[in-house]
Amino acid sequence: MNGPHDLGGQMGFGPVAPEKDEPYFHAEWEKRALGLTLSSGAFGAWTIDESRHARESIPPSEYLGASYYEIWTRALEVLLERHGFASKAEIDAGHKQMEPATPKRILRADMVPGVLAKGGPCDRPVGTEPRFQPGDRVRARNFNPETHTRLPRYARAKIGFVEAVQGSFVFPDDNAHGKGENPQWVYTIVFDGAEIWGEGADPTLTLSIDAWESYLERV
Repeated sequence: MNGPHDLGGQMGFGPVAPEKDEPYFHAEWEKRALGLTLSSGAFGAWTIDESRHARESIPPSEYLGASYYEIWTRALEVLLERHGFASKAEIDAGHKQMEPATPKRILRADMVPGVLAKGGPCDRPVGTEPRFQPGDRVRARNFNPETHTRLPRYARAKIGFVEAVQGSFVFPDDNAHGKGENPQWVYTIVFDGAEIWGEGADPTLTLSIDAWESYLERV
């Protein structure tokens, strides 16, 4: 989808200004936001891709005016309501009003270090050979779905070349909407600066993205 999260190449948002010695959290409530998101994700009711899509579906006026963890909490409210763990009325009231859905599992405090250390690997085997090889010229497809996608707008319809075959991974566009993992080969694609930014672009610049196979067409 073309949401407020996809700002690559967009103008008018000012320079990126990294904060020197930035702390992990800027306020105590942010720690709770992270904890709630991780523990709720452990319920097993949604995938990381559905979680991302929930964040990216926040209206632009709200998304662009929210901090990092505000975006997390707003998306979490949507997911909890969608999967029957809490109603909007309960979230607004701040207390339980109904019997919630039963989680598949509960993340206890003693389990957290192991779960975080394990992470969430998304590499999966596929039964086909890679369609493209390093050096191949490819074009990123030009599409604008209302559903989830990891292909950035600035790369659509642009021509680049395959730098590397990275392996096969869960296809997020399907996994975000309950259609299964449907893994595909993923490639690193390199574009010249002029292909992305057009006339006046710095000729020494290149840009690379990792793209799933179905995003690409042979040139």
